[in-house]
Amino acid sequence: MRGLLNHVEIYVSDLEKTREFWGWLLPKLGYKEKLNLDVGIINYVLGETYIVFVQTQESFLDISYHRCRVGLNHLAFHGDGTAFVDEITEELRRRGIKILYEEKHPYAAGPDYYAVFFEDPDRIKVEITAH
Repeated sequence: MRGLLNHVEIYVSDLEKTREFWGWLLPKLGYKEKLNLDVGIINYVLGETYIVFVQTQESFLDISYHRCRVGLNHLAFHGDGTAFVDEITEELRRRGIKILYEEKHPYAAGPDYYAVFFEDPDRIKVEITAH
């Protein structure tokens, strides 16, 4: 297990919007919601790895997140091939979630890299790849 990612903790501006967004996506990727604490924390677990979303305190909401600043740029997840990426893409469209780089989709990262790129409610870029 040495070297495997243990967890990622992300502070969010609106926990309910975050739960609505990630609550359908992460289970499709195999994650299970483990805890739903009323103290502003949601955990999603897959094997030994988990993702934690925490409601940011009001006093820290004055500066919004931007992936081009210092810090996290994006989260990339393995899909189960091109059909899975296509399934996620269609669900994103049904939910009104904008596909990034639409004009190059699904090869926005190059001709041999099949993926969909989009953003969560706080504009964290998310990638689902067939590779």
